[in-house]
Amino acid sequence: MMPPSSPTTPPDDEGAGDVWAPLRRLTAARIGLARSGASLATGPLLDFRLAHARARDAVHAPLDEPRLLADLRSLGLPVMVAASAVSDRAQYLLRPDLGRRLAAPETVLAMPSARRRYDVVFVVTEGLSARAVQSHAQPVLANVLPALTGLEVAPILFIRLGRVAIGDMAANAVHADSVVILIGERPGLTAPDSMGAYLTWQPGPQTTDADRNCISNIRPDGINYTDAAVKIVHLLRAMRARQVSGVALKDSSDRLLASDS
Repeated sequence: MMPPSSPTTPPDDEGAGDVWAPLRRLTAARIGLARSGASLATGPLLDFRLAHARARDAVHAPLDEPRLLADLRSLGLPVMVAASAVSDRAQYLLRPDLGRRLAAPETVLAMPSARRRYDVVFVVTEGLSARAVQSHAQPVLANVLPALTGLEVAPILFIRLGRVAIGDMAANAVHADSVVILIGERPGLTAPDSMGAYLTWQPGPQTTDADRNCISNIRPDGINYTDAAVKIVHLLRAMRARQVSGVALKDSSDRLLASDS
């Protein structure tokens, strides 16, 4: 009589171990999870609950603003500070509309550096994961800025508790033709620290999400800093050349990355 199979691993005659082990080395996705009857085994279930708790914590975790500002200032550009119309983190989660508006756009317009015309402004805001911009904004910009030779780059603008569309107001406030907003993305069960970059050409009141290019999952285990910088620089130059962004502009930077590998 054959011994019973372990309830937490697939039977050997299914050959599942030979199939899933190589795939697990390639991805953090949950595949081929062990089961006990019709339910997940205890180990994978506890792992899932831990990942869910980390994602929730990432949404509510505060930003170490002084440290982030110091990191941004180390890049050699002036750093301006502004705020959205949100009063606190709780309101930020309940009122996305307020996170899309500057609390006092006139203060940005009054800044001396906002009295010129720029090719691009970089906006940093914590979004739904302060940990993401805390960890990844400075390294990405450190790779991007040296590659923007010939472009007039505005001072970096840090905006407290902003949403993606607040970059539109920021670009208008500092008179920039294009905007790149680096923002913490909604945490997932495998990535509580993923950062996104949204690029828009000449944004205005009529701008929609279809007018933006997005580079998502920027983090060491996703799109690394170097590759993200290549994509951002490529898109910025393509936007200037064609004077469009969003669905009208195809991101062909993967060809550049493939040729470098």
